[in-house]
Order: sequence, then structure tokens, then C-alpha cells
Amino acid sequence: MPKNEPRLQRKLLAWLLGPLLVLLVLDAMAAFWTSQRLANLAYDRALHEIAREIVLHVRRDGARLRLELSETAATILLMDAQDRLFFRVDAGDGTVLGGDTALPLGRRVAPGGEPLFSQETVHGQPVRMIVARMRADESPGAPLVQVQVAETLNKRNRLALEMVANVVLPQLLLIVMATALVWFGVSRGLEPLQRLRRAVSDRSHLDLSRIETHDVPGEVRPLVDEVNELMARLGKTFDFQNRFVADAAHQLKTPVSGLKAQIELALRESDPERVRHSLAQLYISADRLSRLVRQLLSLARNEPGALESVHLQPLDLNAFALEVSMEWVPLAIKRNIDLGFEGVDEPLVIDADRDRLRELVNNLIDNAIRYSHQGGRVTVRTGHAGDGQCKLAISDDGPSIPVAERARIFERFHRLLGTQEDGSGLGLAIVSEIATLHGARITLEEDVDGVGNTFSVLFRPSGVAARDNPEVVQAL
Repeated sequence: MPKNEPRLQRKLLAWLLGPLLVLLVLDAMAAFWTSQRLANLAYDRALHEIAREIVLHVRRDGARLRLELSETAATILLMDAQDRLFFRVDAGDGTVLGGDTALPLGRRVAPGGEPLFSQETVHGQPVRMIVARMRADESPGAPLVQVQVAETLNKRNRLALEMVANVVLPQLLLIVMATALVWFGVSRGLEPLQRLRRAVSDRSHLDLSRIETHDVPGEVRPLVDEVNELMARLGKTFDFQNRFVADAAHQLKTPVSGLKAQIELALRESDPERVRHSLAQLYISADRLSRLVRQLLSLARNEPGALESVHLQPLDLNAFALEVSMEWVPLAIKRNIDLGFEGVDEPLVIDADRDRLRELVNNLIDNAIRYSHQGGRVTVRTGHAGDGQCKLAISDDGPSIPVAERARIFERFHRLLGTQEDGSGLGLAIVSEIATLHGARITLEEDVDGVGNTFSVLFRPSGVAARDNPEVVQAL
């Protein structure tokens, strides 16, 4: 069974009304204790007077004492509509002069001392009992007698409850009214949150527009602002994904259609040589399709918003660029391209993801070799740039890219018109994404000799790139 989620309204009511209820209980207990004390003070005087009246019926017969209290007089003296009264009179030597011997013998009071009151039990009933020592008469040297009078607690309890009710009931009514007002106030105060909840719950899953904040409480506004920022980022991500899927479908449609056409053509051929030629063309088309798929996967993998993890480690850009360049020598020789490397004599340490940086260098070298003419020249350079940055530059002898096109060549699926080379328009887009991932900046300018193009990537030194790139920090 799912656990009930805590609600803000219940918490507010609990914190506002809980202390009031606790105070009410404590006040009721204090009021009950005070009311019982006051009730005892009121009725203890009556018990004291009854004790005096009983002592007036003690007579002396020489040295002996006797209690002359007729049954009628005792009934009148001890008559009470709500409670039962019991009494006992003892001589100074402990002789019982009269009364109910079931009363426990109270503690002896010093002559002339204040009477003692206590709670006792008589015949199974709780009682309030007075114990007092008085002289049998007013003559000097009259013997002392101890008189005890006990009374059940009915009217005392009733008086105490009435006093408690008179104190607590108005407070309880006040708390009930306060509860209603607090409930109404909390409900009204949380109404903007309810409207916000309805505004969000009524939205379509495709609606990523901003949430209006004009009626949002100030305490919640930072949260709503963060949600709006998140929705804006999600909107950009979804737009990219939709555009990426549409572009990928469009780019894959052409080679797949070509493959189908070549397969149909090969199926209609009977000449082995023509079939072999068709299979060769199929292999070329399949290779192009495989390269396109690899680039699409690489582009999705290097999208900053889709990264699950990135591992930046110190890496010597100078040695790494030389290592990757050597892997392209066979293709450069095959295409009669002069592939050269110009480095520095000292390490150029940057923070980089080795696999992704390899993709960046490979794409730039592949792009340079692909678009350079036969017998051309491609040069990979590493060195220092301004502000202590490390620079990787790759120059080619290909057609110079017009200035108007330089801002667009890093867009996905963008290809220059008039080129004869096959390509998907994804290589430089992948380079741009990887450069962004590393906190690097990529530029394009004409080659130093005025022929061809030079792509330069400027990296921060080790320890700076990851710190200054929020996307990398978030991925880490």
C-alpha cells in the first residue's frame, strides 16, 4: 500500500493548531487542580464547623468524658443532600467516645495546632477528612479530645467540574473558532499553489511553455523559476531531438533508396561481370551508409545534454596529435597527400576525454584529406596560443571556404555546394560538439599561404577547462 505523501496544508494546520490543543490540555489540567483546591478550601471550612459542633456535645463526668449526641441531633448535624458524612471522637487517652470506628485514626494534632485535612477511604468511598484537637469545654484545664469528620467528594467534584467548565469551555469555543479561521486562512493562502498544480496537471506532455509566475507566492517563485528553466532546456533538447530524427531520417533515406535500386539492378543482371560490378557498388554504398550511421551515433554521443558521463584526464596534446596523425599516413599516401606534423619540444597538457578527442582529430584530418586535391598538402600543428591556451591547427589545400559560409559549416548536415566529395555534413558538427564538451573554441581561417583552410581548436590548460565549462561539471 503506497504511503500517503505529507501535505503542506496538513503540516501547517498541525503546527498552528497542535500547540493550541496542547495548551488547552495543560490549561484544563491546571484549571482542574486549581478548582479542586478552591473547592476544598470552601468545603473544608464547613467540615471544621461540623467538628466544632460535635465537640460541643462532649460532657465531663468528673474525670470521665462522654459524648451526648442524640441520633436526631446527629442526623440533623450530618445531613447533606449530596454527600455522606462520618465522624469519630476520641478522648485524650485514645478511648473512643462515639462515632464511626471505621474512620482511620488520624495523626494526632498538637494542642492548639491547626487542623489537618487529608484524603482517605471510608467504607470503600474516597473522602475528605479533618482531624482536630479541641478542649471539651471552655473552662481552663479542660481535657482535650480528638475529633474527626469525613465527607464524600460528590459536591466538591461537581463544583470543581463546574469551575473547569466555566474556564475551559470558552477557551475550547475560542480554539474551535480559531481552527475554522486558520483552516480558512491556510486554504486561501494555499489557493495559488492549487491553481499552480491545476495549471501544470492540465498541460499536455508536449507543452513546455513557461509557467506564469504573477500569482505565485514569493516562497515558491524560485522553485517555479527553476522549473521554467528546466522546461526551457527540455524544450531545446526536444527540438534538437526532433530535428535530429527528421534530419537523420532524411539523410538515411537517400542511401537506403540507392541500395534498394542497386540491389534490384543486380537481381536483373545475368552477366557475372556486371553482377560483380553491382556488388562493388553495393559495397561502396553500404560503406557510405555505415559511415553515416557511425557519424550519427557519434553526434548523439557527443551531444552535451545527452552525456551520461565524461572522463577528463590530463593529456599531452602534442604527443596525442602526433599519434593520431600517424594513423592517417597510409590513406594520405594512397591519395598522394603530403601529411605533415609540426609540434613543439615541450608537453602541452590539457584536460581531455581521450576517446572523444581522438574523434575530433580524426574528423578534422579526414575532412582535410578528403577535400584536398591530389598532390596536396595537409599539416597538423600544435603549439601555444594567447592567454596560455594550447592550440591544435590542421591546414589543407582544399577549396577555400567563403566567409559567408564559415558560420554555417559547423551546423549539422550542412554541406558546401560545388564539392564532389561524398559526405553527410556531420564531421564538423561532431568536432564542434566535442570542442564544446572540452570547453574549447574552434575557429576557421584561410591557410597561411593563402591556399586552403586552417581549422584551429584552442584548449584551456589542464585544470581550467573542466572548471569553466558548466556542461562538463554537470556531466561529471
